[in-house]
Order: sequence, then structure tokens, then C-alpha cells
Amino acid sequence: MVDSEQEGRYDILENNAGEIMIIIKYREGGPENPRLVYDGGEVALLYRSRESAILLDNIDERARPSLKSVEKVLMVEIDKDEVAREYDVPLRLVKDLGALLKSA
Repeated sequence: MVDSEQEGRYDILENNAGEIMIIIKYREGGPENPRLVYDGGEVALLYRSRESAILLDNIDERARPSLKSVEKVLMVEIDKDEVAREYDVPLRLVKDLGALLKSA
């Protein structure tokens, strides 16, 4: 069973090279084979491990085309205003993330 939670606050940043960084709060337990699933809409799902998934919702419309165009993102976990962990996550585009979430 995957423990899924909604990320209350996160930031999506893009540098001049078109690389994407997503900043989230720190979570116990390291990522194991993480991946980001996205369909180009307002929601993405970060699978950190078998036990942990994070729903990133209300993705700003301006960030969507850039996020959809990359093969990976840099995830940064922040704990008390300090970088606690950072790791590359492959991005997997799907047709309809909503359908996947309903079937899970």
C-alpha cells in the first residue's frame, strides 16, 4: 500500500537551460526508484518509494509546458530552510493521470 499525501506548498523553478527543479518539504525515508508521473495538466504525482507518494496539485499554467517537455526534474527536499536532500527524478508522461489515480 502506497502512503499518498498532498503537498501543501511546493515550488517549481526553471533555469535558463530549461531544467526544472521542484522544491518540497523533507520527508523521512529516502527515495527509492523515484519517478514523477504527469499528463500536462494541473496535477503531478511523485512516487518517492513503494511506501510514499506525493500529489502535487494546482500546478501553475505557466509551468505546465516546461514541465511536460523535460525527461527529468531535480527534486529538492527542504527541512527548516535547509536543503536536506536532492535527487534526479525521471518524468513519465501519461495520457490521463486522473484515470490512473482513480484506479489506484
